[in-house]
Amino acid sequence: MKAWPRRTLRRAYPRPPNHEYRTGRQPARFSSSVARNDVSSILEQPQRLENQTVKVNGWIRSIRAQKQRAFAAVGDGSTLESLQAVVRSEQIKDLSTGSAVTLEGRWVRCPSGTKQPYELQADIVKALGNNDTEPILQTYPIQKKYHTPEFLRTLPHLRARTPQNALVLRLRSLMIATATRFFAEKGFIQTHTPIITSSDCEGAGEVFTVDHEKGPDHSSQHAPFFQSPKYLTVSAQLHLEALAQSVGRVWTLSPTFRAEKSSTSRHLSEFYMLEAEVSFVESLHDVMDVVEELVRCWAKEIFGSKIGAELLSGNFSSEGDMDRIRVEKRLSSLTRPSWPRITYHQAALKLREAEAEGRVTFSSPLDPASGFQTEHEKFLAEDIGHDGPVFVTDYPKAIKPFYMAPSTGKAEKLGSQPAVACFDLLMPDICEVAGGSMREHRLDALEFAMEEKGVKRSGGALDWYLDLRQYGSVPHGGFGLGFDRILAYMVGVSNIRDAVTFPRWHMHCNC
Repeated sequence: MKAWPRRTLRRAYPRPPNHEYRTGRQPARFSSSVARNDVSSILEQPQRLENQTVKVNGWIRSIRAQKQRAFAAVGDGSTLESLQAVVRSEQIKDLSTGSAVTLEGRWVRCPSGTKQPYELQADIVKALGNNDTEPILQTYPIQKKYHTPEFLRTLPHLRARTPQNALVLRLRSLMIATATRFFAEKGFIQTHTPIITSSDCEGAGEVFTVDHEKGPDHSSQHAPFFQSPKYLTVSAQLHLEALAQSVGRVWTLSPTFRAEKSSTSRHLSEFYMLEAEVSFVESLHDVMDVVEELVRCWAKEIFGSKIGAELLSGNFSSEGDMDRIRVEKRLSSLTRPSWPRITYHQAALKLREAEAEGRVTFSSPLDPASGFQTEHEKFLAEDIGHDGPVFVTDYPKAIKPFYMAPSTGKAEKLGSQPAVACFDLLMPDICEVAGGSMREHRLDALEFAMEEKGVKRSGGALDWYLDLRQYGSVPHGGFGLGFDRILAYMVGVSNIRDAVTFPRWHMHCNC
């Protein structure tokens, strides 16, 4: 596997005198006016603050009232656990489940035998904002009980307050930070590509058209805003190719949009794609190396983090240990030192062989000329990938987009059909997670491929893309990885809508 060089970043300005320069991953120091103790830091080292005055901001997860005192479970999203606060009964008259509060008091050790070794004996209890407090009026929909994912999807603006969904948010942030560091160390430049585009990169036609409304009746009868039809992007690839020919290696994490009328657990209409392009590479394996190293880096980072410990604690979902075992197995498979790589033709032979031996029965007939179905991809990940990731390379040219370069050498001769130098990364249950290819960098070959695929060039929508081949083109390749999809895989949720904060899919876009 090719080792990607690490680039040294030099300080372009002198370090200010008497300035404490922080490195590593220590949290930033806030000024005293905004300093606070989050619940996670308090519970992580409870003895550190014993008998000290502590101030906490958070939301009430539950309240258990007695005659003279009450016990409030308070969380702030920083951990799955709640902090227990003891307050006087008269102090909770303005509080209910969901209330935002500021609590201040002494942090003391609990009597032996209690579940939580420490508690906050609150002297000051301040309710922040409104919340229903009269029992007959209490309408806050998230209570201290199990809520199904289907129910929580009806409350996308509130479900992030549940401990489990807050953990998904924190894991998402960790993965973004890890990817940013990973690419910076390997000399990639992070870029931002346009959301409004002039072409459909994939050529599938399932795009959202951009238009504007005018007038109080929201009429669309007006002069066009742009000179020609524009669309919401389905991929940043074409623009990344342009930028890669400037600085060599680029990447982006940006929203993409597909107008697919699909309601499966793996598809959304709006989702995030992590995409990268690398110039001056001639082997598809170089591109796959980047993907493999990135995903392995994510898995190792999660294993070594506090977020990962919570994820594997068995308290993340109602399934407890079953969920923990499944997630741990998935993450472990991603840390393997090397992942299988087989050609599409070899994969088709493996599928036929398995079916002939009676090891599996597919409901969809295997037709290599039209591509693999979901059940075929699942079997490949389970069998060839040993319940882990597997790269399938060199798909038939007929089922892939126009911009892919032809396969070379032995791979091209394995099947009867012409193949292109591309790959799909498959994983158990969720199937395709990433796809990439070598890009056709020769002008005449690209023009022929566009004509062969029936890609329209009227209006000059792709003239700029052809210019990249006419002026200083180089061999290059890249990939796109479904960020939300792999997040769902690592978290262990079965539906991608539960890994996205505000999911959009066909007929659903409520807030």
